[in-house]
Amino acid sequence: MNLETKHKEPAVAGAAAGSAALVERIGSGAARVGTIGLGYVGLPLSVEFGEAGLEVIGFDLAQEKIDAVNRGESYVKDVASERLLRLAKSGKLRATTNFDDLALCDAIVICVPTPLSKTKDPDLGMVVDAARAIAKRLRAGQLVVLESTTYPGTTEELILPILNERGLVVGESFFLAFSPERVDPGNPRYHTRNTPKIIGGVTPACTTAAKALYGKAVDTVLTVSTPQAAEMVKLLENTFRSVNIGLVNEVALMCQRLGIDVWEVIDAAASKPFGFMPFYPGPGLGGHCIPIDPFYLSWKLKTLNYRARFIELAGEINSEMPEHVCDLVADALNAQKKSVNGSRVMVLGVAYKRDIEDVRESPALDILKLLETRGASVSYHDPFVPSLSLDGTRLHSVELLPGVREADVVVIVTDHSAFAYREVVDAARVVVDTRNATRGIVSAKILKL
Repeated sequence: MNLETKHKEPAVAGAAAGSAALVERIGSGAARVGTIGLGYVGLPLSVEFGEAGLEVIGFDLAQEKIDAVNRGESYVKDVASERLLRLAKSGKLRATTNFDDLALCDAIVICVPTPLSKTKDPDLGMVVDAARAIAKRLRAGQLVVLESTTYPGTTEELILPILNERGLVVGESFFLAFSPERVDPGNPRYHTRNTPKIIGGVTPACTTAAKALYGKAVDTVLTVSTPQAAEMVKLLENTFRSVNIGLVNEVALMCQRLGIDVWEVIDAAASKPFGFMPFYPGPGLGGHCIPIDPFYLSWKLKTLNYRARFIELAGEINSEMPEHVCDLVADALNAQKKSVNGSRVMVLGVAYKRDIEDVRESPALDILKLLETRGASVSYHDPFVPSLSLDGTRLHSVELLPGVREADVVVIVTDHSAFAYREVVDAARVVVDTRNATRGIVSAKILKL
């Protein structure tokens, strides 16, 4: 499959010659790759490049990550320590806080976080810092790729001017492209190597160089005509999920008022072999992508005097789900002639999705805070998250069944596969199930979303 279309600029002989030398170094395995940011995106990518035969230098500001990589100890679930240790011992992968080593790299990939501010505006501070660090050491023949999720136009409007400060010519002296990260933490089937990679270069020569780089570490590489198109790809993917989750969350609210089991409705609708794709309601959105990425697009469109109405409405519905969960907790307690104030509420699962340790943007954190605000005494159990910080207070995961027995109500927020839900229901006074985790268990104790 090839998504490659006509580029904005025609290739020139100088650019072709410049990229050819880099492509040859990559193909022969002589190229050295630098990855800025050694988190959920940067570390797995570094390992894939290293196992493909390229020498990799990982850059990060966190000394504990640097030390762990150099010891061969993985802190990312999707990367086995055995893989990391082999690369560290062979010298194919090392990590450093010394950004002067960027000058040693033939290709540099930016994999830093791009959070939103409190006003839901893009915070590209870490991307800008990475670009400036590269610009100080930029030399002819280098390839720079931005992977961090951002709004369309960032690569050419923000990164390119910073790199141009050295006087080098993009597409001839150096090469610049955007390739959206598509990491799905904890996915047992799809990982960095077998998830297709999208490439959009500033010039055809940039695309050629970036395609050669990723072709060493990823099974399928697809190209689009511009960095803006590649930037938009990622935003479309996650906006699609956000909007459809917002839709099914609203359907869940409707079904509750109508006295209908939303899970039964979805299962029945999913039997249609065409024209329907099942999405499932839940306690709210979590992770670094789906709750955040659509607002990058919404923000960009505001600068063009356009209101992204679907994005805003879906964001409104999804952000209200933790409050709805707390209302269900109140209903469950009322049935016991108890109020939220003074009751003991245990949250089962605080990671943002099943079977991972990541709590970024997890709706469980909002639910815990909202319940505390209502006067509840809160606790949680999560085998992947031994402790967490909640507004400056350190909470620790309690033992499962003793915690369930002590609680006035148990709220299933994250449906980890290791949980024995039958035992939880038997031991609990009442269970609020936001994930349909108790499917197949018949009990008057269960109140579903």
